[in-house]
Amino acid sequence: MLTYETQVQTIQSLLWQYGQADPRGIALRFEGTDGKDVYNITAPFEDRGHTVLAGRVEGRDTELSTVVFFRQAGDCWVPHPDYPTFALQDPFFTRIDGELVFGGVRVIVDPLNPDNIVSWVTELYRGSDIASLAPFFSGPYRMKDLRLVQLASGEIGVLTRPQGYKGGRGKIGFYKVRSLEELRAKDIEKAPLFEEQFVDEEWGGANEPHLLADGRVGVLGHIASFDEAGFRHYYAMAFAFDPDTMERTPMKIVATRSDFPAGSAKRPDLTNVIFSGGLVRLPGGRAELYVGASDAEAYRIELPDIFAEYEQL
Repeated sequence: MLTYETQVQTIQSLLWQYGQADPRGIALRFEGTDGKDVYNITAPFEDRGHTVLAGRVEGRDTELSTVVFFRQAGDCWVPHPDYPTFALQDPFFTRIDGELVFGGVRVIVDPLNPDNIVSWVTELYRGSDIASLAPFFSGPYRMKDLRLVQLASGEIGVLTRPQGYKGGRGKIGFYKVRSLEELRAKDIEKAPLFEEQFVDEEWGGANEPHLLADGRVGVLGHIASFDEAGFRHYYAMAFAFDPDTMERTPMKIVATRSDFPAGSAKRPDLTNVIFSGGLVRLPGGRAELYVGASDAEAYRIELPDIFAEYEQL
């Protein structure tokens, strides 16, 4: 039977449970980006009969990026000529009442020094398809990893990640609204947090929530920390929770940077970083996980369905 967890977990304990990494991930190739890196991708999804994915496109010496929608051409991905681009970071998508909801992080720069990022905000767009996307909501300032999921009740679950006084380096919260029109930045800031999920020295966030067969929500996310040298360490993790009670399962690491081939990094302190982009659940208890790596590359890996155990009561 599925168990719930209230005891805090650390990266060290989760890595011990995860065991040995297996470097079987596959790099995704991108062309048509003028030599810029593509990372922190979404999983592929269908739009107007085309399979596309969104990726963060960025020069190696900047964090000012553009989100581009790509389509597959042979063994590589190329920008879709018919789709708009967005001045955002870290794209994500979901569907609410059959409508496409797309989002990303818009950075706010110092007007006197455009290379200096002073804040950021998660922006949401909606439309019947990519071509019709229009902005409809901006989240609280300095909050990334804001995600939506339609629940079995028809309500909309909102996953949050405050920092600072309430969230420290970053903790996950959750609340519900009845419609997209009810989203309010002040309510997002007040959302209750999952109790005892991260130690104060570490942080995490939700990257892609999935409605599970029994009405619970499975969360693909990340857990991260700094080491003594100030280098970042990010791991893909997952857990499930009951949207009515917020009871949650233990977290588990589902992939590490060592599960993918060695490659480029934006900076040395980002070498051991993967950022969960999305999951495609496959028949036969398998799944494909899509990640960004080291703020420079994108990979996919096939693995056992990370949510299957939560549906097997």
